Amino acid sequence: MASSANQIILCKAAVSWEAGKPLVIEEVEVAPPQAMEVRIKILYTAICHSDIYFWEAKGQSPLFPRIFGHEAGGIVESVGEGVTELKPGDHVLPIFTGECKDCAHCKSEQSNMCELLRVNPDRGVMIEDGKSRFSIKGKPIYHFVGTSTFSEYTVVHSGCVAKINPSAPLDTVFLLSCGFCTGFGAAVNVAKPPKGSTVAVFGLGAVGLAAAEGAKFSGASRIIGVDVNPNRLEQAKKFGVTEFVNPKDHNKPVQEVLVEMTNGGVDTSIECTGNIQAMISAFESVHDGWGVAVLVGFPGKDDVFKTHPLNFLTERTLKGTFYGNFKPRTDIPLLVEKYMNKEIELEKFITHSVPFSEINTAFDLMLKGEGIRCLIRMEE
Repeated sequence: MASSANQIILCKAAVSWEAGKPLVIEEVEVAPPQAMEVRIKILYTAICHSDIYFWEAKGQSPLFPRIFGHEAGGIVESVGEGVTELKPGDHVLPIFTGECKDCAHCKSEQSNMCELLRVNPDRGVMIEDGKSRFSIKGKPIYHFVGTSTFSEYTVVHSGCVAKINPSAPLDTVFLLSCGFCTGFGAAVNVAKPPKGSTVAVFGLGAVGLAAAEGAKFSGASRIIGVDVNPNRLEQAKKFGVTEFVNPKDHNKPVQEVLVEMTNGGVDTSIECTGNIQAMISAFESVHDGWGVAVLVGFPGKDDVFKTHPLNFLTERTLKGTFYGNFKPRTDIPLLVEKYMNKEIELEKFITHSVPFSEINTAFDLMLKGEGIRCLIRMEE
């Protein structure tokens, strides 16, 4: 890789030219990393629901052409000026949010919302100079959340890169760069369900299943999965879900169903859908006096959360979380070690695999709600 340092790299990338249209494999130019940036050779990536959300561009300010992707693993190809903690050959996970280690949030034990490198889906350029590192015949192609992993090479701010154990299989631990940590952390870091408690998880996609896994890891004895897709029940059992509720099967709000099932409400609920009604239901389903609801899903631009103030006055707690409250550079290497020590499982999240040339198949699987994660292999 040393021979390509400081040079423009020509490689393949899946470019989104228009909202909702299939991605197109193009030859792109990837510029060298500038100050505090690294260029990464992506080996494995996957599609997360957030990619779909911004690709569809519903109710947003569209930014195209663009290279999506933010859940991935790769190897550092070269580093820019000022980068001291990373070097070519390091195995890394690019993360859509960062950790500068200097701001008040990074220094706080309670927050991972870095002031400098906080995720910004509306920004399609690098923060160093306001320019893109991608182009096609001189025409700039926008970045996505600072990662753009649907490319054989990408450029990322060094503060958004987690250096990991080179012995860890990148085709598995790449899941820690988004979906797994978001759900698992929502349970173990934020909800913190007591041993023997009852937890409701709203939405049984990859993030929700990771939340269920986190609830099981924490010692919850009853984990109720809530989803409108009945096909997810059997799959969810592998992640600790003990019961299943489909809101469509009832003629009353699902929060009322859960309250009746649990003699007053669940101890903890974790919402992983982004649906505003599910968020309200998750909060209103927790027990008064001690119930805690955690919101994980990304809401619509104009959504408004409405509930009666009495739900707060009767000592229910509502929390939000971002990336499971994990600090990317500090915590993710430690999670990789937990995986290596068999303390957490990741393989069962990967249900499909396709070569990079078939990335649109992975999009179709996500849109149809089939499987959990589809591994995209950059090298055919």
